[in-house]
Amino acid sequence: MGEKLRIKIALFLNYFVFAILLNSVGAVILQVQRNFDVTKSAASILEGFKDLPIAIASFLLASLLPKLGLKKSMLIALALVTLACLVMPSANEFWYFKILFLVIGVSFALIKITVFATIGLITNTQNEHSSLMSSIEGFFMVGVLLGNVLFSLFVDDASPQSTTWLNVYWILAGLSVLAFILLLSTKLDESEAVIEDRSLAEDFMAMLKLIVLPLILVFISSVFLFALIEQSFQTWTPTFYSDILSVPASMAIQAGAILAGAFAIGRLLAGFILKKVNWLKVVLFCICGAALMVLISLPLAKNVGVSENINWFSAPLVAYVFPLMGLFLAPIYPIINSVTLSALPKHMHASMSGLIVVFSALGGTAGSMITGNIFEHFNGQTAFYLSLIPMALLAIAILLFNRLKQKSNFE
Repeated sequence: MGEKLRIKIALFLNYFVFAILLNSVGAVILQVQRNFDVTKSAASILEGFKDLPIAIASFLLASLLPKLGLKKSMLIALALVTLACLVMPSANEFWYFKILFLVIGVSFALIKITVFATIGLITNTQNEHSSLMSSIEGFFMVGVLLGNVLFSLFVDDASPQSTTWLNVYWILAGLSVLAFILLLSTKLDESEAVIEDRSLAEDFMAMLKLIVLPLILVFISSVFLFALIEQSFQTWTPTFYSDILSVPASMAIQAGAILAGAFAIGRLLAGFILKKVNWLKVVLFCICGAALMVLISLPLAKNVGVSENINWFSAPLVAYVFPLMGLFLAPIYPIINSVTLSALPKHMHASMSGLIVVFSALGGTAGSMITGNIFEHFNGQTAFYLSLIPMALLAIAILLFNRLKQKSNFE
């Protein structure tokens, strides 16, 4: 097996592990409400414990990681989450989950920055970069899908107070160890990722200088808005199915898996479509498609009849329509990231990736907490209808980004 192929497999597996851990927050939010009598708004803070450490760690460490070593940074992240997962089967209070997602957040900051920077090291053209970026992000959503299915298998619908679902963390610890061993045995040439004669302070200042560029400001605004939209749906879909459609908890978590599956298909398809269609047309089409799915699916959720023995064969139409918005939302994030990263020198990829991760995390936290509070004080339909506002703002930001990109020397 060639070293480049081993690196790609390692990146895919790293992203797969963190896809499960990160996006388990929706299932965990549902379960802590059942196990520990936590309110929706209180449970939504788990998103903050996940995303704020991602943002802080990314901001502080992005310019440092190339000097520390991309491979070494990924190994540290995998070791941290392995230890956290080994503790979780003994969790008996809500604070355990806060610590878990804090560790996951810091570790994912290390993983995402280094994965994005490594993609730049092992690809040579923008098309190759976009293809690998979309494929890895698509595989990330496969991890989200399988993670939701995995969690649903451990949930005891008959006993809401049962904590047997925590045994899923033994499996996640095993996956983390496997990813660690594969990466440890893989060689990676990191020489292009760092400028040897530049200090850490100079690297950090170079990252800060990126933020003040009008083009980058609009780009990171787009990243923030997309993360806000995506995470509000991904985190609160299980609760939406449980509260609004009155399905069992395991089925609600499986709905999150279906949404993730739609994301995976959307991102993998985008890799092929982008070879023939301009990226801007694809992104704008996707935003319009996602908005249309909201307008179609939410009216179907009104006055849904509750069945005692509801399952996927007897579920209302909205249960199948709602996750389809994932097909449209999916391609946006990897496309705009790739368009930006592939135009930068490789030694700037870690710094730019740090900014991407920071604003993705802030957007994700904002989206989840806003949705959670609207969900609690109004209802799930109102919460998701309001997603049309950031969708409209995202379309405006993308158009402005494209205009600035054409006028700048970015390429």
